[in-house]
Amino acid sequence: MKDVIIIGAGPCGLSAAIECQRQGLSSLIIEKSFIVHSIYLYPTNMQFFSTAELLEIGDVPFTSTNDKPYRHEALVYYRRAAKQYGLDIAAYEEALSIEPLEDGTYAVHTSNMRGEHHTRITANVVIATGYFDQPNMIGIPGEELPKVTHYFGEAHPYTGMKVTVIGGSNSAVDAALELMRVGATVDMVYRGESISSNIKPWVRPIFEGMVQKGKITLHLESRVTEITASSVIVTSHNGDKKSIDNDFVLALTGFRPSRVLLTSAGVVMDDDMDKPAFNPLTMESNVPGLYVAGVIASGRNANEVFIETGRGHGKLIADHILAKRSSHNKELNV
Repeated sequence: MKDVIIIGAGPCGLSAAIECQRQGLSSLIIEKSFIVHSIYLYPTNMQFFSTAELLEIGDVPFTSTNDKPYRHEALVYYRRAAKQYGLDIAAYEEALSIEPLEDGTYAVHTSNMRGEHHTRITANVVIATGYFDQPNMIGIPGEELPKVTHYFGEAHPYTGMKVTVIGGSNSAVDAALELMRVGATVDMVYRGESISSNIKPWVRPIFEGMVQKGKITLHLESRVTEITASSVIVTSHNGDKKSIDNDFVLALTGFRPSRVLLTSAGVVMDDDMDKPAFNPLTMESNVPGLYVAGVIASGRNANEVFIETGRGHGKLIADHILAKRSSHNKELNV
């Protein structure tokens, strides 16, 4: 039996496993896809907002030739960190539910890519699942069409096409610029009065320059209210509607974490922000021995927790587990 089972092999899950190892706690990471799957899903040419140093885990140096590292550099780095610590990772195995047992331990029920089911017993569970599996749906007619995607990998497939980008965040701005560079006709639709204030400072002037030159058409205070096979219907804040010729739609409206594992184990959720109840000093939920790490600890705003903040959750968790074990052993010796 492992001291800790960690669900999710993202940067925060890896960090938690490393910190447990440092404290002498055995751990197993269960990952339904593969190591740092969420980063793999980032756009191919994505550059981080954070410096390499702020993405480091386990005191493993992250060296980069750039001020801000790129996606491909991060993939190499986290593979290297996991290998350096010899982390035990069960890849392509999905945690289906967490069952609290009468003796205070947990049964984590899983299924692997072969369809085999396993029950793994542990004293502590850390849920470090990400959020890329659940995009925020717009809920409009035509969103289910095959021309619509909530993910953007790279611009090449859209060369010469008419593409509508929905959103005003870094992901939407980056996608719009890449699409423009491959010759796509780009319309960007955002409900706000201006694009997000969090746009990377080195990207904002480039984007605004392309808008001013007419190479990207920006529709502010507007929403896409319908998608058809050959067009999108854009409705402004005052109700005016216009039809735009369209081949593809990138609905880059963000993602939200899944709460199924948390609720199945009895974790209380905040009704307003859908945020799990936990102690921020220990990351332990209202269910003893069940912890949260990374973006799963955030509310509906997934941007509340980043790698640079979530990577520290593992140490809080490991310290608390060790303190509980030490306290228990003292009680037994009294």
